[in-house]
Amino acid sequence: MATLGIEEEYLLLHPESGLPVFNAADVQALLETGGSVKEEDIQRELLSCQIETATPVCSTLTEAEESLLNFRRQLSAAARKSGVRASGSATAPRIEDSYPELTDKQRYYQLKSSAPGIVGDQFVNGLHVHVSIPDKETGVQALNRIRPWLPIITALSTNSPFWLDRDSGFASWRTVHYRRWPVQGCPPVFTDAAEYERRIQRLVDTGVIIDRGVLTWVARLSDHYPTLEVRTADSQLEAQDSVLIGGLVRGLVSTAVRDALEGTPFPDPDAELLDAAQWQAARQGLTGAVVNPLTGTLVPAREQMNRLLEHVGDALDDAGDTHWILAGLTTVWERGTGAVRQRQAMERSGMTGLVDLYTETLIAER
Repeated sequence: MATLGIEEEYLLLHPESGLPVFNAADVQALLETGGSVKEEDIQRELLSCQIETATPVCSTLTEAEESLLNFRRQLSAAARKSGVRASGSATAPRIEDSYPELTDKQRYYQLKSSAPGIVGDQFVNGLHVHVSIPDKETGVQALNRIRPWLPIITALSTNSPFWLDRDSGFASWRTVHYRRWPVQGCPPVFTDAAEYERRIQRLVDTGVIIDRGVLTWVARLSDHYPTLEVRTADSQLEAQDSVLIGGLVRGLVSTAVRDALEGTPFPDPDAELLDAAQWQAARQGLTGAVVNPLTGTLVPAREQMNRLLEHVGDALDDAGDTHWILAGLTTVWERGTGAVRQRQAMERSGMTGLVDLYTETLIAER
């Protein structure tokens, strides 16, 4: 059975205004002195109003959920002690006009120099799922096979409707924001691992991107671990929703690895259809029609999700994840994605209600 790991990013916000607060160094210090969070469990992101964590390598979804909940509890306490609130929203609902404070790393200053307008708006958080693969060659073949299903994962994850103090009209503004980077969207098809490396190196050699880390494809092979990394999802309000996405992604990658090892042919949708499917998923989430890249038609989101469940059913059964996934999806269908819940909170109580939602859901348990 494939293992998985989940990376989550969080924003630090003012408890009343909802504006980002650039005190990640203070919150990190409190986390490290608390005793229950290890230094290696904390990473600093591009902006100094962001903090990131990653689970250890997990065999079960329960392990992943426990790891995320433990970190979220400690993060929430440290943030409160520092006078801010931690949020699992994938965008900051409002930002100030001044240029944001960067985390003090040379690479981040290089990013600012290469794309100052994009970096200045990078108040966005993603959820990255790593799934183990047998080897790089199999990983490339699995990457080829998961492409048609990435948009429905995007739709499920939508959790960033607000931007610049207004409703963006998209369920995932983060997805739209990332389209501004030079290498984005669904990855192309690669013949083999050698071509994968050659094409990436050619991109780096152009100098347009500063390094391989700026390959913002929504899925890629990890440069640091023997994993396939799916990066299409928004950060989630609740840990259980992060793990739901993690379990579906593991099922998807495991199915793709099986098909690759068996030499099963794979569909190759037109690039523009995949691009349109990602955009439509970001706009609608699960509330309307999405693009089925295999047919080029609009279909109800639930219908496309059911197709994904059928596609990955054997892998979910093999991992013992089927009940977990079906229960999690039932909850999402009943209460809506994070984007739906954020809009409801804003309509009820404005910015105060939205920040309260962020605070309550960060440490919510099933």
